[in-house]
Amino acid sequence: MSAAAASGAHVPVLLDEAIVALAIAPGETHVDGTFGAGGYSSAMLDRGAARVFAFDRDPDAIRAGDALAAASEGRLTLVEERFSRMRQALAERGVPQVDGVALDIGVSSMQLDEPGRGFSFQSDGPLDMRMSRTGESAADFINEASEEDIADVLYAYGEEPKSRRIALAIVAARPIERTGQLANVVRKALGHHPGTKKDPATRTFQALRIYVNEELDELEGGLEAAEQVLKPGGRLAVVTFHSLEDRVVKRFLRERSGSVPSASRHVPARAAAADPSFDAVAKPVRAGEAEVATNPRARSATLRVARRTAASPWKSSNEGARI
Repeated sequence: MSAAAASGAHVPVLLDEAIVALAIAPGETHVDGTFGAGGYSSAMLDRGAARVFAFDRDPDAIRAGDALAAASEGRLTLVEERFSRMRQALAERGVPQVDGVALDIGVSSMQLDEPGRGFSFQSDGPLDMRMSRTGESAADFINEASEEDIADVLYAYGEEPKSRRIALAIVAARPIERTGQLANVVRKALGHHPGTKKDPATRTFQALRIYVNEELDELEGGLEAAEQVLKPGGRLAVVTFHSLEDRVVKRFLRERSGSVPSASRHVPARAAAADPSFDAVAKPVRAGEAEVATNPRARSATLRVARRTAASPWKSSNEGARI
C-alpha cells in the first residue's frame, strides 16, 4: 500500500525525507504521532516496520483510518490520544520502547478543508477549531475572554502586531459564532483591501487554533515523550510549519544534545543540565522547489532529525507554553 493511496489527495510535506531519516529496518516498531490521513503510517509499513502505533486526538481521523488498520493485518494500531501521552499509551499496550517517532505538527488538510470544523475562513462555518472536538472552542474563548487576554493570545501565538486593535474590535462585535464573521471583524479592524496577497485574518486564526488546542504545550510534551520511549539509536523526525513550532523543536534538541547557547556570544555556552539524550544527525531540511510548486503549504515546512543516545531521559521541564 502506498502513502498516497492511504491518504487520498492529502500528501504530507517532506514525507520521503522524514521516512528516510527514520532509517526504518524490517521488524522495527515505530510511532506516527500525528496520524491524520495515514501518510506516515502507510509509508512506515511499506518500509517494513513490523508494528506502527499511530496517534491522533481527532476522532474523525481515527475512524477514517480503520480501513488502513484492518488491511495491515495487525501491524498498525490506531490510538485516539494526544501524542504527548505516547509513553503512557504504549506502556498500556506492553511497549516500553520504540525504534522511531515521527511528528508532523499542525493542522491537517482534512481539518482545514471541512467548514464544519471551523479551522479556516476560506468557507464559512462554526467557529470551533477543536482537534479533539472536546473542551473550549474558539468561539467560547473570544466570546468570554477579556479584551486583554484575547490580545495576548493573538500576539503570542499569531505574532500579530496589531493584536490590541483586533481584540477591541472582537469584543465590540460579540457574540461571534462563525468563521466568516470573525474574519470580517479582523479585516474591518485592519482596513483590509480585497486582493492583497495575505488575508489579515490569517494570524488571528492561527493564534486561536494554537491556543484552543494547546499546540505548543503539546509539542513540548510530545518531544519529551519521544525522548522517553525511543531506544538508544532510535530516530526522531519532526516537521513544523511556522516559526513558533520550529523554535520549540530547535530549542529542545539543542538542550538535549548538550549544545545550549549562551545569552551572549562573548560568554561560553552553558553546560547541559544532564548527559545529552540526543545527537543531531543532519541539518534542518526544507522542501525543494518541485514540492513547493505542487503544494504551497510546503514553503514554510522544516524537518529536524535527531538520534537518541543511551543517556537517561531528562526530567520534564513542566514549563507550559500556554498563556
